[in-house]
Amino acid sequence: MKANQILAIATILGALAVILGAFGAHGLNDKISPEKLETFKLGVSYQYYHIAALLACGIISKIGNSQRLLSYAALLFIIGIFCFSGSLYLLSTRELTGLGFLTPVLGPMTPIGGLFLIGAWVMMGIAVLKIK
Repeated sequence: MKANQILAIATILGALAVILGAFGAHGLNDKISPEKLETFKLGVSYQYYHIAALLACGIISKIGNSQRLLSYAALLFIIGIFCFSGSLYLLSTRELTGLGFLTPVLGPMTPIGGLFLIGAWVMMGIAVLKIK
C-alpha cells in the first residue's frame, strides 16, 4: 500500500468516525441503553485513535525508508479498526439492527481486532526504528 493510499483511507475512516460519532450522540441517544451507548462511543474513540496512527503511517512512509513495514502496519490498523470498532458498533446496536444472532461471532471479533491493533503498533514501532 502506498503512502497516498494509506492517507486516503485514513481520511475516509476519519469522516466515517465523525458520522458514526454524530449518529451515536444524536440518533442512538434514546434508542439504546446508556451502557450500550458507551460501548458505541468506545468504538468511535478507538477508531479516532487508530486513524491518527494510520495518518502517521502514511506521513512517515513518505519520509522514511520503511515503506513496506509501514504498509503492513497500516493494513493491520485498517483490519483492526473494522474488527474492533466495527464489532462494538454492531454489538451495541444489535437489538435495533436485528443482528443479535451474530453475537457469537461479533463477541470474539473485538479482542481479535485488538490484537490486530497491537500488532499494528508493534509493526509501526519496528518501522520507525529502521528509519535511517
